[in-house]
Amino acid sequence: MRFEDLAVGQAAELSKTITETDVVLFAGITGDLNPVHVDRVAAERSPFGGRIAHGMLTAGLVSAVLGTRLPGPGSIYLSQTLRFTRPVRLGDTVTARVEVLELVPAKRRVRLATSCANQDGERVLEGEAVVLVPESSP
Repeated sequence: MRFEDLAVGQAAELSKTITETDVVLFAGITGDLNPVHVDRVAAERSPFGGRIAHGMLTAGLVSAVLGTRLPGPGSIYLSQTLRFTRPVRLGDTVTARVEVLELVPAKRRVRLATSCANQDGERVLEGEAVVLVPESSP
């Protein structure tokens, strides 16, 4: 998407059901083997009462929206704030949403509200991102 095509209030979403495979692969790729993610017995003794997905796995869905939908291919992720508000459990369907808050034409930057919600509409993540939109998309 070209910078000129963006408008404040424009939004995009992506949904994904978080699976056992997603959590195990993410743990292997990142090395984050925290028992709350990969050990059922230990996770059951945690405050969550069972296994949960990595927060950064959930945040990765925001990255997917930014890189594929809004602003889309060619955009460069510059910054992101995150606040994890609820756990994501295996089997949850998470919808990541981004919404344009501000356009900075001189720098071709876009500030976006970022959030994720589970299948019950409960927010599991909130934050803001800044993305650079290049002169032309690939």
